[in-house]
Amino acid sequence: MVVRRIEQVASRRLAGKFAERNDRSDSLDRPSSDGTRPSSDDGSADTDTETLLNPLTHLEEVQLLDTTLRDGEQMPGVSLTPADKLEIARELDAAGVHVIEAGSACTSEGEREGIRRVAREGLDATVTSFARGVRSDIDRALECDVDGVNLVVPASDRHVETKVGSSREAVVETTVELVEYATDHGLWVEVLGEDGSRADLDYLERLMRAGLDAGADRVCYCDTVGAAGPEHTAEVVSRLADLGPTSLHTHDDLGFGVTNVHAGLKAGADTVHGTVTGIGERAGNVAIEEVAIALDRCYDIDTVDIDRLYRLCRRVADVTGVVLPPNKAVCGANAFAHESGIHTDGTLKDGAMYEPYPPETVGRERRLVLGKHAGRAGVAAALAEHEIDVDEAELREIVSRVKELGDRGKRVTDADLLAMAEDVQGRERDRHVELVDLSASSGGNLPTASVRLRVGDEERVASGTGSGPVDAGLEAVRTALEAGSESGTRADGSERSESVAFELDSYHVDAITGGTDAVVTVAVDLSRGDRSVSVSASDADITRASVVAMVDALDRLSAVESNDDDDSVSDSAELPEQAE
Repeated sequence: MVVRRIEQVASRRLAGKFAERNDRSDSLDRPSSDGTRPSSDDGSADTDTETLLNPLTHLEEVQLLDTTLRDGEQMPGVSLTPADKLEIARELDAAGVHVIEAGSACTSEGEREGIRRVAREGLDATVTSFARGVRSDIDRALECDVDGVNLVVPASDRHVETKVGSSREAVVETTVELVEYATDHGLWVEVLGEDGSRADLDYLERLMRAGLDAGADRVCYCDTVGAAGPEHTAEVVSRLADLGPTSLHTHDDLGFGVTNVHAGLKAGADTVHGTVTGIGERAGNVAIEEVAIALDRCYDIDTVDIDRLYRLCRRVADVTGVVLPPNKAVCGANAFAHESGIHTDGTLKDGAMYEPYPPETVGRERRLVLGKHAGRAGVAAALAEHEIDVDEAELREIVSRVKELGDRGKRVTDADLLAMAEDVQGRERDRHVELVDLSASSGGNLPTASVRLRVGDEERVASGTGSGPVDAGLEAVRTALEAGSESGTRADGSERSESVAFELDSYHVDAITGGTDAVVTVAVDLSRGDRSVSVSASDADITRASVVAMVDALDRLSAVESNDDDDSVSDSAELPEQAE
């Protein structure tokens, strides 16, 4: 078996980079790699205060070990199928992650099947399995054809004595035996001292040295319960880094996840464990997208392809069902959204005015949100996005109506804005797609729905099935819209129309009245290419509200794509499964 060691992967990727970096348009907004701000044109520093920071690290690249498929899956409520693991692993590899911990081979046959699929996919990344301090775990990992193991042994007395009922000496002896066994079988080995942040430092150092002397490729500092601060992290890691290559495994229980990574790298570590979006037990692991963007922006250090970070986060959120918090760095809905009139006006004049880096850096686009804080510049820009021209008087009236709706605590959607513009300008809406009739049933084993749509001058009827009536309704809409379009082949071999797919960026349900006959409001955000639209609809029937919102959104999208074929509306996304 050919073992792909992470050092080889890193060297191959670095060799593929340009010898000299392209100048970045936002270079003046970056700190230099030693922590200082850029100099002005006359060569002087932008601030009179000299920085006291030394360079974070002399490394040109910090390696990332992603444990989303193992530690991330230990988050309550998350369970990944083998197909799920492979889908996420492909995205991680495409982003350039160095090591993928694909799971824990000792868990179950289903888990081993997932690890095998990832290991046999031919990824550039090193693929590993978690292994406890027992030989059978290494044997299970070998059955999965992985490149290596993350060998976890107890480090703190609490784990040595209480958890496994052993002694310090016995743990050291066992660790040496297991490292030798794994390396004899051609495995790359990383030794992790579990609960290392609360271990006796002299003993932890002895344990890690024994592992390296036995042939381990590296050791890892583990703040297993997120209990350490940056000062303690730096002290421990500096001792371990003197022994050999050292990784960091931090959790965010005290909010120090990224801070401890910073402290550990400064102390000599060269690899960071983390999960996508920080999913994991309790408060979660450090988020690899936050580590990657922080190292890139503040220290000019390579990790992964940062322009794929948002896509990676979205994929993990979709597969795991863990919703992205709106205020989450890099991937949250509000990370590059602006509502305040002052902020919107400034951002429209200069994108760097109220953003630390351009959204395109991580594969995103800027979004202007309308509400009671919106100003003329923001409303005008939103109207221009939908190719609506207004004069000054019309703009004043529309801004007034936007603020009035926002003052009532309502979300101002694109559909609201367009309706206001139509009313102010005395225009009648020319609908391209309209829902005429809908019926849905969730009885039996297979939820079904049928719709009648008016598409242009034509009526189309179609039915669909799904994981719930809402999903079935969406499938029926998709089928109706594809009827009569030029056909092509889907990735799975089935037929579909040759049209530009849309993305369902957000689906949110709110009950706006109480009782068993409550009225619900469904809000959806759809995007296609560089176009996006937000629409809401209210009804006592959640399925009807969902389908009405979706059809209205598709109609609005088609309205601003006047150069597209009239029938080029299709879907590549599914609504989340509706709770029955």
